[in-house]
Amino acid sequence: MTRATDHLVPESLRTSPSALTDRAGVLEDLSHYLTAAWESFDRPRPCEPAIDADLVGRLRAALPEQPDDTRAALDDAVNILEASVSPSRPLYLAYVGSSGLEVSVLASALSAAYDANLATAAGAADLLDQQAVRWVADFVGFPLGEGHFTSGGQTSNLTALLAAREQALPGAREEGVAGYRATVYCSDEAHHSIARAVEAAGLGRRALRRIPTDERRRMRVDALRDALERDRAEGFTPVAVVATAGTTLTGAVDPLAAIADVCEREGVWLHVDGAYGLPAAATSTAGHWFAGLDRADSVTVDAHKWFGMQKSCSVILLRHRGPLRAAFGHEERYMLHAEDIGKPVDHTFEYSRPFRSLRLWLSMRVHGADQFRAWIEGTLANAALLADEVRAHASFELSHEPMLSTVCFRHVLPGMSDSELDSHNVRLARAIQADGRVYLAPAIVDGRTCLRACFVNFRTTPDVVKTVLDVADELGRTFPPEETATTR
Repeated sequence: MTRATDHLVPESLRTSPSALTDRAGVLEDLSHYLTAAWESFDRPRPCEPAIDADLVGRLRAALPEQPDDTRAALDDAVNILEASVSPSRPLYLAYVGSSGLEVSVLASALSAAYDANLATAAGAADLLDQQAVRWVADFVGFPLGEGHFTSGGQTSNLTALLAAREQALPGAREEGVAGYRATVYCSDEAHHSIARAVEAAGLGRRALRRIPTDERRRMRVDALRDALERDRAEGFTPVAVVATAGTTLTGAVDPLAAIADVCEREGVWLHVDGAYGLPAAATSTAGHWFAGLDRADSVTVDAHKWFGMQKSCSVILLRHRGPLRAAFGHEERYMLHAEDIGKPVDHTFEYSRPFRSLRLWLSMRVHGADQFRAWIEGTLANAALLADEVRAHASFELSHEPMLSTVCFRHVLPGMSDSELDSHNVRLARAIQADGRVYLAPAIVDGRTCLRACFVNFRTTPDVVKTVLDVADELGRTFPPEETATTR
């Protein structure tokens, strides 16, 4: 059948379907690529590869006007990924990454194929989504009222703060916050997403009170109590206290039970940012640090960190039902909002919500909660082993006592001042990343530059610990002393 508009569309496009012309061949290639990637993740590769000039040139090419061979394009994509840094590799210890579980990859492919949008009623996907939320809450020991998956810790923390804002400042959604002198409290080790959430909620960064920490870098409860009392006396309205369950820098867990005591007495919303550390609440090794978690009003946990999922996959959990609808409920003429119809969009900041929960749901189904606990225990053991090895090594010093799976340490050489050691460790971190055998990052603890290793990858084995120190010591001894001493 010829249409009146056919002459406007080139013949090549009229005859090119959106479906792959060689599905079987492409899927066979994809299976090969995934197998090769997973096998390479199971063992450390010698170093991170350099990006060759030919690849750089091809990635600067103009927009293609004509179709290309699918399998050739897929091959290019894999070559690009192979020349990229992946947190799934066992020697990637620089930041809080992920294991990139294989089952989660399968779930990602399935969810992308069906492309369900969980901001609207999505049938059985809604039920699975809520089941996965309940599983997360059960795993960490949190009494669930409501919750959902989000794009990341930033969105989860913002969601919690907006719910807290509407409770503390009724009508703020309608009238704004100009008539209030609002405050939010967190430790001076809290993640920068808290400051961003305060800004995005319209409270202004001056509303954020940074509470000092103790010798273990945990929020000082006495200082929190004093700040709340002082602000109330001066006419401020506290909106929320944000405790951290696993700081990014050192993995410190704030004293949740004592902070909950203060919040209950003051009638202030308690949010726990456990984006990194919260899965450790399920372990026998570290679970005691999380006493009082069940008294929080809301909790953030990133499944794309210590749960091993691919990005992005975070969860926001609330102890009571109602605050999310109070913060986000609305009506649109093109959507059904009757009480008997699913309306997830009335409980979330996002309008487009991919089926993120399928990753965790399928992974929990395949592996089971006991295996996840064992994996997390293994990463805690790796961190404890590194800390022990650092204490015993003459060329290293421990920068803090680890609570979870993050270890900061310094390479030290005789005769260097503190400032010279700072410069030395900055250069060493750069040298380690350039060398590529392990991937560490620099950090500053108590004003001193150090190296930071974070163990959250289930593929990382105890023998990696020796590799980390061997590489750091080898490279650290290659710098000429006079050059190190004058580098700032």
